Amino acid sequence: MSQRPTRHRAAAAVMTAALLVPLAACGNDDDGKEDPAASPKGSAGSVPKANLTVLAAASLTNVFKTAGAAYEKAHPGTKITFSFAGSQELVAQVKQGAPADALITADAKSMHGVEGETGTPAVIAKNRLVIATVEGNPKKVDGLKDLGDPRLKVVLAAPEVPAGKYSQKILDAQKITVKPVSQEPNVRAVLSKVELGEADAGLVYKTDADSAPGKVDAVAIPDAQNAIAEYPAAALKGSKNAEAAAAFVAWLSSPEGQKILQDAGFQKP
Repeated sequence: MSQRPTRHRAAAAVMTAALLVPLAACGNDDDGKEDPAASPKGSAGSVPKANLTVLAAASLTNVFKTAGAAYEKAHPGTKITFSFAGSQELVAQVKQGAPADALITADAKSMHGVEGETGTPAVIAKNRLVIATVEGNPKKVDGLKDLGDPRLKVVLAAPEVPAGKYSQKILDAQKITVKPVSQEPNVRAVLSKVELGEADAGLVYKTDADSAPGKVDAVAIPDAQNAIAEYPAAALKGSKNAEAAAAFVAWLSSPEGQKILQDAGFQKP
């Protein structure tokens, strides 16, 4: 008789443990949300669905269309709208309070101009300049020194544009004076002028020239005479989709994002 209470207590303990097992398997999140620690950072299951607006440097136009499609496929329910322009224009938009979620510029200086408006930037890619010429290079442009020929119609990005700053930097270093027929608001506009035959040559990023096969030729610039462009990316603090924006920025540095960028000719960060 003295053992019966002990047996009852043992049976009750077994039943309690059995009830606790499935509860433990469910985790301790009472609101039904997935535990972030249970999913890899940036995975489809851990990133909230959102409609993102991303401000991006004009030289990212082609590659980001590919990257955006890949990201949307991997994250069903997320839609990315890109706004491409010169970095200086993008910075002005952020300062004016334009609704956006992330910013990618073509130089660190532009990003520093809005450091109070962004999270910590991360460089996602690098690039370098080439001389774009009319297809077939009829003017026989061979290098930077040829751009100083007053008979050559040269177009450059405006001085406030990253591509314009890089261009002036390498021209000054070689003591080459260029009087451009026009100075464009972004590097894609420079490329367009050359494509249309409105200029004989222009300084653009390698990836821009690569995006126009059969339309322009690219003359390489030796590393010792060239400049390396960096592309910092950051989520905007004013974003209404902060977590989703940060996830997209992080994805750009992921193996999948990096493969897309490097396949398009961008260099590793």
